[in-house]
Parts: sequence; C-alpha cells; structure tokens
Amino acid sequence: MQTANPILARIDREAAARQTTGGPGFAYDEGRSAIAQAQMGAPATATAAGYGTVPPTIAAGRAVTFADVMAKSGVLFVLAVLGAVVGWQLANTGLGVMVVFGSMIAALALGLTNAFKRQVSPPLVIAYALVSGVMLGAVSNWYNTLALANDYQGLVLQAVIATMTTFGVMLLLYGTGIVKVNNKFVKVMITAMSAYFVIALASFVGAMFGVGGGWGFYGVGTFGLLLALAGVLLAAFSLMLDFEAIKQGIAMGLPERESWRLSFGLLVTIVWLYLEILRFLAIIASGRE
Repeated sequence: MQTANPILARIDREAAARQTTGGPGFAYDEGRSAIAQAQMGAPATATAAGYGTVPPTIAAGRAVTFADVMAKSGVLFVLAVLGAVVGWQLANTGLGVMVVFGSMIAALALGLTNAFKRQVSPPLVIAYALVSGVMLGAVSNWYNTLALANDYQGLVLQAVIATMTTFGVMLLLYGTGIVKVNNKFVKVMITAMSAYFVIALASFVGAMFGVGGGWGFYGVGTFGLLLALAGVLLAAFSLMLDFEAIKQGIAMGLPERESWRLSFGLLVTIVWLYLEILRFLAIIASGRE
C-alpha cells in the first residue's frame, strides 16, 4: 500500500533503492509494514526482529525521535516569526508591493525545491522558514490595512489565535483517534484538495479580470465565504497528514536528519492554514456576505 504523502512517498522509494543496492538504511520490508498498518488505522505489531517495540536501527547515525521533530519545528517557527516581523515592517515602506510578491515567489521556489530535493538540506529549510515568514508578515500587513479601512480591528491577532487553536484541536483529534488517517481519509483529502486547487487557480485568473471586486470567486457573495471556509477546513485536516507522516517516520526509524523534512512539511501546512484563515476573516471584514 502506497502513501499519498509526498514526503513519505520519497522515503519509500529511497528505502526500496537502498534495499536493492544493499546500501545502508532501515529495514525496507518493516518500513512498508508500518506504513500499511498506520494507514489502515492499526497499531504497529511486533515482528521477529522486534519491530513495534524496538525501532529499526540506522546504519549511519541514530533514528529520528519525536523530540527531534518538535525541536526542529520550534526552530523553524521562531525563524518564521522573526521573518514575519521583518516582512511587516518592510510592508510599511514604499517597497510593500515588491516585498509581498517577491517573498511569495521566493517562498514558492524554496518550498518546491525542498519538497522535491532528494536529500534534505537544513539550510534550505531554514531559508524557507525565513522567507515564508517575510511573506506572512507582508501579507498580514496588507490584510490588516484592508480591515482597518473597514473599521475591523484585530484581524491579524484573530488569525494567529485561530491558527494556534485549530492546530491544537487537530492534534487532539488525531492523538485521541477520533479522526483516523486511513486510506479513505487520504483519498477524500486528495480529491478535495485537487478540486480546491483548480477552483483557486480559476479564482486567481478571475481576480485579474475584476471578478468579485478583485477577490476572484472568494468575493462572490455567500459562495465566496463558503469557498474560503472550505480552504480553512482543507488546510486544517491536512495537518492530520503531517501528524501521520511524523508518526510513520519515527516508526520506520528514519535518520535523524529527516526531522528537518518532517518539520518542513508541518510548517508548510501551518503557513497555508494561517493564510486561509486570514483571507476568511478579511472577507468577513470587508462585508462581502
């Protein structure tokens, strides 16, 4: 059974390559078993090698742990916040528009590079955190200015609190098993995200022609508000895939260096979630109902 998570898909392919060439790494068969069991919602069971009670050993260095992922995630989060402060300040200058679009392009380029790079590069992941932070700060400033023009106070603070709260709720739902990341969940998410991507792309094109007052489909009355809400929900439930990726990565006994890749995936989703919440609140602030 293959995983839909791009990070785990790459790990799975590389593990197969190591198994074929006899190179160093974790036990491929046991890693695939962990993925299958996790996606089916079943706990990992012990094997003759003791899998499920003792993680597979790594020939070169130690295996990744939950603490490793949390530590890297914390570092990336702090860097993103620092970048956001810089982006917010730059947005107040005459370079505001340039900062917004420049940081967006840079964040997209670094994001794609990190996502498709065969071997994780901590410097590039750190660079993404900083640049995405600058983008968030600049975009937040722009949305905040728009909200203030409509006498709406506290837009950014509300978006930050909502993002943190959503993260906590999703972690609780995943940790307690109320929502299980199985094959059905993954298929539904892939279908929904694909449809949303097409609609969002069409909305972007429409916005350039003034649809919805420049908001694209998001500015078309109640439909736009519901579309924005759908984006928030998709981003929120995408956190489940990241939690599952971290769980499987630890169960597979990935090298400690891979904690950067897992943390990067988590940061990408959090950035997406924040932007979706920010847009949703901005639409409300603009009175487009």
